[in-house]
Amino acid sequence: MRLSLLQRASLWLYGWAMWLLVPVLKRKLRRRGAQESGYLKHIEQRWGTYPGIPACTGAVWVHAVSLGETRAAAILIKALRQQSPGIRILLTHGTATGRAEGLGLLQAGDVQAWQPWDMPSAVQGFLDHFQPCMGVLLETEVWPQLIHTCAQRGLPVHLVNARMSERSLRKALRQRALALPAYGRLTSVLAQTEADAQRLCQLGAPVTAVMGNLKYDIQIDPSQAALGQQWRAGAQRPVVMFASSREGEEAQWLALLDQISPQEQASVQWLVVPRHPQRFNAVAQLIEAAGWSVQRRSHWPVESVPAAKPKTVWLGDSLGEMQAYYQLASVAWLGGSFEPLGGQNLIEAAACGCPIIMGPHTFNFCEAAIQAEQHGAAVRVHSMAEAWVATQRSVNQPEAAQTAQDGARRWLAQGQGAAHACAQSLLITTHP
Repeated sequence: MRLSLLQRASLWLYGWAMWLLVPVLKRKLRRRGAQESGYLKHIEQRWGTYPGIPACTGAVWVHAVSLGETRAAAILIKALRQQSPGIRILLTHGTATGRAEGLGLLQAGDVQAWQPWDMPSAVQGFLDHFQPCMGVLLETEVWPQLIHTCAQRGLPVHLVNARMSERSLRKALRQRALALPAYGRLTSVLAQTEADAQRLCQLGAPVTAVMGNLKYDIQIDPSQAALGQQWRAGAQRPVVMFASSREGEEAQWLALLDQISPQEQASVQWLVVPRHPQRFNAVAQLIEAAGWSVQRRSHWPVESVPAAKPKTVWLGDSLGEMQAYYQLASVAWLGGSFEPLGGQNLIEAAACGCPIIMGPHTFNFCEAAIQAEQHGAAVRVHSMAEAWVATQRSVNQPEAAQTAQDGARRWLAQGQGAAHACAQSLLITTHP
């Protein structure tokens, strides 16, 4: 694909803009590092410098920016290893939570690094050092300079588990001079749904197949399941989990609690698990300011839940225990769906057999949300007041929870198989 004069000029200006934004990124990393120390480690890697990190020539480069993408990458990497034993992986991330999760995916010969900042020198330093045989980007991670440099070098780059919401499409079309060549120069795109494929094609992306969602192939960690079930056996009342809550939603939820009676408040045990670890302390302070006590997971007894206390919220301030939390909960509210934030992945909750209540905003996971509702695995509400009514019905009617679990099994079964198909497509295309 030849770039037009406008596209070349836009890419040149973009490269300069990214270079000028380096001081801003450094300040942001320092701020984030004060809350999550992982952001302060190996910062030089973001600029394309890798002291002490071995080259990974011929490896398959998998980029999973954050926690959700890393969990999807884990499923894909497992399938790649099954079909190509001995394959080496270069795994990159953009967030500390993603990097921490990804560490557990590495085997002998694999390498982990930060995603390079999207400016020419950093991207070139990254590719010069590692020399992968192909790139595999998860879901939405298309960066103009990264794709341009890979295309110049003839490095195939695939976008897998690809999704594109209407909102993201509109944003990309407003920046078409950068977006069209970035998407158009990908080697292949494996979309989650037909709707995603149609939107990606509007950006010139070479969509070769609709594979479904990798996350349907999730496997529950037996140790996490056992821990969650042990917690549940020790809980003295039904646990309602606010899963992956986002900024603005906790305040809305606390306002709801003020409106319900003390008897209703005491009928369930609330567990709040914020989406971003850097917000753990802020959410704890918000809950305490509303007159509730907080018991953090990090302060619980080793393998049991705390004793029930009036007006006390449990705060899930740990990483890597979402499956245990879902096993503990009788019902989960879907974070990101009660404010216009697009929702969160609800497949993991369904796989754990946890009934889901979701708000009106699920545009980032539109088809999954629709299918979950159609199969009875999730209930759609328009407000938190409606969510509380649905919660009471779920915890007080065992048959409702069983119906949700049966629906979740049917829903997940019809979506499985994407990981094997994606891995097969990638390996056939590139022959690493």
